[in-house]
Amino acid sequence: MTGKVIAAELKRRGFKLTPQRRAIIEVISHSQEHLTPADIYAKLKSKHSGIGLVTVYRALDVLERSGMLCEVHIGDGCRSYLKRPGGHHHHLVCKGCGKVVDFSDCELDDLEQRVTKETGFRIDRHLLEFLGRCPQCQAGRREKS
Repeated sequence: MTGKVIAAELKRRGFKLTPQRRAIIEVISHSQEHLTPADIYAKLKSKHSGIGLVTVYRALDVLERSGMLCEVHIGDGCRSYLKRPGGHHHHLVCKGCGKVVDFSDCELDDLEQRVTKETGFRIDRHLLEFLGRCPQCQAGRREKS
């Protein structure tokens, strides 16, 4: 998803496209890796001194709730974000280096329907993340950057 697509979708959903949100969208859309709010803030503060960390958190919340970002739980209560690759997917998270790998071949939709039918609970979304070690970390060939 490009920055222009994210911006257009944000406007379509009735959110204002402030200069701060536009700058945050640009940082995220140009990244191939997940970024913490602190990472995003660090990338922004030299060019956009008027953007505070609280603004970054608020913008990420709006972007995640509107479905344009994926929130990844990377352990120790930390979260990071990446642009949504499109379609239903889940994450493999390496506890060694922090690498995040998307996967989409799962049967959770069937489980979600069954749980809804059995309990009457309306499920809005689900989150599945597997935490472990990638092959490089298992072999001791990679360190967290």
